[in-house]
Amino acid sequence: MKRTILGGLVFGLVCSHAFAADLQSGVDAAGIDPQVRAQDDFFRYSQGKWLSGVDIPADRSSWGAFNVAQENVEGQVRSIIEKAEHDKARKAGSDAQKIGDYYASFMDEARRNALGLKPLQAERARIAALSDKKGIGALVAHLNRIDAVGPIDMSVRQDAKDSTRYVVGIRQSGLGLPNRDYFLSDQDARLSEIRAKYQQHIEKMLALAGHAQAAKEAAQIVTLETDIARAHWSAVENRDPVKTYNKLTLAELKTLMPGFDWDAYLKGVGVAGKIDAVVVSQPSYLASLDKVIAATPLPVWQAYFEFHLLSSFAPYLSQAFVDESFAFRGAVLSGAKENRSLQKRAIAEVNRALGEMVGKAYVQEYFPAERKQQVADMAQNFITAFREGIDTLEWMSPETKLQAKAKLDKINVKVGYPDKWRDYARLSVARKDLVGNVLRSRDFAHNFSIDKLGKPVDRSAWSMTPQTVNAYYSPSLNEVVFPAARLQYPLYDPKAEPAINYGAVGISIGHEISHAFDDKGSQYDGDGNLRNWWTQDDGEKFAARGKMLVAQYNGYSPLAGYNVNGELTLGENIADNAGLIMATRAYQIYTKGQPGPVIDGYTAEQRIFMGMAQARRGKARDAALIQQVKSDPHSPSEFRVNGSLKNHPGFYDAFGVKEGDKMYLPPEQRVTFW
Repeated sequence: MKRTILGGLVFGLVCSHAFAADLQSGVDAAGIDPQVRAQDDFFRYSQGKWLSGVDIPADRSSWGAFNVAQENVEGQVRSIIEKAEHDKARKAGSDAQKIGDYYASFMDEARRNALGLKPLQAERARIAALSDKKGIGALVAHLNRIDAVGPIDMSVRQDAKDSTRYVVGIRQSGLGLPNRDYFLSDQDARLSEIRAKYQQHIEKMLALAGHAQAAKEAAQIVTLETDIARAHWSAVENRDPVKTYNKLTLAELKTLMPGFDWDAYLKGVGVAGKIDAVVVSQPSYLASLDKVIAATPLPVWQAYFEFHLLSSFAPYLSQAFVDESFAFRGAVLSGAKENRSLQKRAIAEVNRALGEMVGKAYVQEYFPAERKQQVADMAQNFITAFREGIDTLEWMSPETKLQAKAKLDKINVKVGYPDKWRDYARLSVARKDLVGNVLRSRDFAHNFSIDKLGKPVDRSAWSMTPQTVNAYYSPSLNEVVFPAARLQYPLYDPKAEPAINYGAVGISIGHEISHAFDDKGSQYDGDGNLRNWWTQDDGEKFAARGKMLVAQYNGYSPLAGYNVNGELTLGENIADNAGLIMATRAYQIYTKGQPGPVIDGYTAEQRIFMGMAQARRGKARDAALIQQVKSDPHSPSEFRVNGSLKNHPGFYDAFGVKEGDKMYLPPEQRVTFW
């Protein structure tokens, strides 16, 4: 793939064809497969040569445009971290000291190998000291604080029915495989094989920790996790914001799960005395877990807790643990051929622990100040496009249209980086204490969350760091967020006429705005409250369109025997489809209704679709595809491209798609929402 050297974004209005001639089309001609017709398979037409010519790196389970962008960002972040590591003038407690010493502690393999399991001695002793099941509540609370898997997890989040307040949420957890399907799909040979390898992995981890009966304990742990999995709600059920909103008083919580010491748990996670209610995502899970705890011998729970402690900290221990962790989690679950380099793993860990500290330096170095406003202005074109789209809907009543536009008007757009940065003053970092750094950073993050209770909701906060190559929509905050790292190669091309960027960057902008109106986001109002603002008739029409889209995507299969789950991916598929329609509308708003130029033989409309396909390009190993269709709400890349285009009226006009072409859907089968 031809690489373009990038500078600043070009979002100024391009009306003159003379000026447009000085710009590039932005189309990656080298990646196109001319043997494939755009009308038959646009995904392979737009990038077929790239797909056949690129190899997934050995340390990756998938590869695509986003991965290339991540590699670029990783190199930029590495320069920031290494500069901090070698800064001789740094002061204790400074950003440079914390960044540099955290990185150095990870890179010190010799020390890690010499220490072995000593850094986890106190944590292992805590588990060994568990003398009865009453103590499980306090232990699980501690595991939550240090981000080790336990059967219950908690978080502090906005109250979905009162977005001005924070609330404690309790949800199901406790599995060492991606979701319950891996334990319960007995007829799936691949998942059965993975489950068997998981048991072998548990045995090896416990043996490394000196367990004399590791094989027996591994079998018991898999049996226990299978019992937990039977109680888990499915991924589709967990997408339902109404069904997963169950506000209980503390007395009701204790009645639901009487065998669990909730007083010790709430004290352990730091919320005792600060709350009088919690929101439980899966009440039936807690009731079932109560029975599982009662039926499972204490020594099995101790082995379970120790394994998950070891699993959580294996990447920071001696080489034997690092290798075994990768052998299962990297190779078996994801299909990667080799572990990422020590340096890359160190960078990822510093990013996790000190995300906004690193992000602050990142935007100062790599994100021009003017770009923030440029992209914010572009997003406004998408909001205008959405408003115009609402006006054109024939199936929606005037009453619901008013509510939809009221929500749209309240969407907050965040670009680049936060207006205020997280304060890491309370987090201490030591150059020769990697596991200690990890423990303290996880506990710091936990306390940061707990400290929100009782305070006004901070609508300026971000859930991603600026150096994250991604974007998101928050229904409770009714905001779309585009980190700085999302706005760079190869996800936009500043040397190209803007049509390509309205596809490549615009698909992300339109996609995230569309999440406010997908099957889940549409259940929240403009203030972020879970409230039905639809008329009954309009809601039924919207749901009917959703069922049609579910059926479409259920028919897509990235791998023999594994189909996309149309219900699980419905929200993302709606956002893909609606976002692409918004991209074509927003470009027309940008050009003030004037036709865009033809460059390199492509019309502006064609370049929008090419830009979307290039930004969505990707290939994945089989194991990664299986994990994706089982647990990821996003469809595989091929269907994010072809699935969206088949439903887009403008695509048929732009590429002359006709009946008989493989990309053709009869008009009555095409699904559009907005």
